[in-house]
Order: sequence, then C-alpha cells, then structure tokens
Amino acid sequence: MRLKRAEGGKTFAVEILACDGKNLRASIDGEEISGEIEMTADGGAILRFDGQRIRINGVRGRKSIMVAAGPASFEFTAVEGRIGSAHHGLAAVEIAAPMPGKVLRVMVAEGDVVASGQGVIVLEAMKMETTIAAESDATIKKIRVNAGDAVEHGQVLIEFSPAPAGPSAGESQAQAS
Repeated sequence: MRLKRAEGGKTFAVEILACDGKNLRASIDGEEISGEIEMTADGGAILRFDGQRIRINGVRGRKSIMVAAGPASFEFTAVEGRIGSAHHGLAAVEIAAPMPGKVLRVMVAEGDVVASGQGVIVLEAMKMETTIAAESDATIKKIRVNAGDAVEHGQVLIEFSPAPAGPSAGESQAQAS
C-alpha cells in the first residue's frame, strides 16, 4: 500500500510482511522493521522494537488514515496504484475482530481469491451487524472461526496470502460473469 502524508506530501511505501499477533515485520520505503506487538483493550497497540516501546493508535476515515505513534500524530491518504508492476503485497496479512462479538456469517472459503473491499465475514456486536472486508486483493489462507463463534477483540478471524499474479480478483470476477 502506498500512503501519502497529508502535510508535506511525502509518499511512503508501506507493506506488512508478517504479523502473527505477537510479532510484526513491515517494510517502510524498503527499510524492514520488526518487533513485538501487543494489542491493547482500547483497539491500539504497543510496538516494541530497537529497545523502544511505542504506543500506536490508528483510525481509518473515509479518505484518510490517522496514526498516533507515541507523542507524534500523522494523517495519511492512500495513493492510487501499486508500488511497482512486480509488487503483489498485502495491505494486511490477517483480519482481527475489531470488537468482541459473534460471527454471523463467513462469506468465503479457504483458497478463495478475494478483491480489495470484498466482504469476507459478518460480525454482530451490541445487536449491530458489521461486514468486514479484505483490504487488498488476496487469497484466503486460513479461516480461524465459524458462524456462531463468540470472538474477543483482537482475535484473528481470517489469514491471507498474496493473490495470484495477473488480473485483480475484481477483474477476474467481472470476466467470469
């Protein structure tokens, strides 16, 4: 995913390389960082890397992503297009429950190829349904929950692997119609 800082306009290439719920590997403008990540009850996280401990919170708005990292805060907007023609990374390697609730429907199966923005799971919390969508074209690697399961905040629901090279999942679905 490419992000552009709202102030100053600097563009960053950001890719989550791996995240298993405890360890995180990411690439920011080609520089790889890794550390331990601990989710907090308020939806944020604490990231530990290079001897530092940084509290992180993020909120996705309609057209931007607000990120607070320690005392600093940033607003980013997504930049259209891929980082490069050979790049087929994921915006996120998994979907985690954004709140405690109950799984109403799993809309995909392992091995399915999904398009960015395609709904993959429906959760119910406080009598409201929330459809959670894939953040990028991807292949469903593992589904960790079933319809009817109670889930906790931060629990991993679905794992992704990169989508096969070629037309995007959305284009493939359109061609199949």
